Amino acid sequence: MSLVRVHNFSISLDGFGTGEGLSRDEPFGHAGERLHEWMFATRWWKEATGGSGGTAGLDDAFARKFQPGVGAEIMGAGKFGYPGWDEDPEWKGWWGPNPPFHTPTFVLTHHPRPSIEMEGGTTFHFLDASPAEALEAAREAAGGQDVRIGGGVTVVRDFFAAGLIDHMHVVVAPLLLGRGERLWDGLEGLEKDYEVEAVSSPSGVTHLTFSRR
Repeated sequence: MSLVRVHNFSISLDGFGTGEGLSRDEPFGHAGERLHEWMFATRWWKEATGGSGGTAGLDDAFARKFQPGVGAEIMGAGKFGYPGWDEDPEWKGWWGPNPPFHTPTFVLTHHPRPSIEMEGGTTFHFLDASPAEALEAAREAAGGQDVRIGGGVTVVRDFFAAGLIDHMHVVVAPLLLGRGERLWDGLEGLEKDYEVEAVSSPSGVTHLTFSRR
């Protein structure tokens, strides 16, 4: 059976995956882009966004695992859009006409709408479903490939709590946010079910991998 994976999911030293005060102007609230600066510096990111240069070390190697073997993504309403996007019929996500997913992408929301087909192979489907139900739909669409859980924090936590994640890559950035949405709340004892490895990068971040035992 295909695996359920999380990649490049950044949190602060105190465990927050996003800040407080999310809005259309501030997708990550008071955290800004600080949690993801390690990724923006990589060669993989520069290439993916039409640039050049970038770092080619450990951070780049981890970042590049994002796409290979993934046939569908599941994300939450908070990753797809700003608070209140469900009342904007023109909203098609943060990523412009060619989103970076290039697969069927399932958005979990209490306000479903018709699917949106984008450039580059991404089609957004909107589901009001449990994690298990969403995973069943994504696996069918993935055609035997793996399913990526893209976030945000609540969605990743809910899939972990439901025992549905096989592999997760978490990046701990060297900063304290103090408030926002914390990843680990309610997941006590998680390490009992996973092999956990940690690797520190010269950039200052720590890469954690959780692989189901």
